Amino acid sequence: MSRRESPPPPSPPPQLLGVQRGEVECEDRPERAEPLSDTEREIVQDTWGHVYKNCEDVGVSVLIRFFVNFPSAKQYFSQFQHLEDPEEMARSSQLRQHACRVMNAINSVVENLHDPEKVSSVLALVGKAHAIKHKVEPVYFKILSSVMLEVFSEDFPEFFTAEVQMVWTKLMGAVYWHVTGAYTEVGWLQVSSSAV
Repeated sequence: MSRRESPPPPSPPPQLLGVQRGEVECEDRPERAEPLSDTEREIVQDTWGHVYKNCEDVGVSVLIRFFVNFPSAKQYFSQFQHLEDPEEMARSSQLRQHACRVMNAINSVVENLHDPEKVSSVLALVGKAHAIKHKVEPVYFKILSSVMLEVFSEDFPEFFTAEVQMVWTKLMGAVYWHVTGAYTEVGWLQVSSSAV
């Protein structure tokens, strides 16, 4: 595959519920994220142990699927936005490093599920960095969460039963809630009342 002389213009992110660039999907945002029960925390931590043993490979699989299915997300990654072939992506040291950062952030959340303030703090840092420094559209966090759950379910079917997937969906909803809260806190534009 040859490199292009000049990269194509960034493609817009997928539009969900009429959310436009620079807007956070907030109209239906609950006042707080639904906390996990003790049993749900245990389920997440037990299943995460299996995933995290292979954190780099699983993280790379997640990012490859994310970028193949949502190529507009690559616009935020100058170091590997030119990569299109999944095998080439898998060999990219920069992509592998980012995959480890993503998996380590999730690990910080999972390890601290007993401490909601710590979880909130970790995700606020992630959200603010992505809003201010990287200017990533928040919808990509929702998309990435879905891709993660797909990959986890496919790679670990014996652990990611329907019940476990529901618990992880709840956790990822909480992650998205905290991250979008950080976007709002730093002044990211709100969804207008006319956006539907």
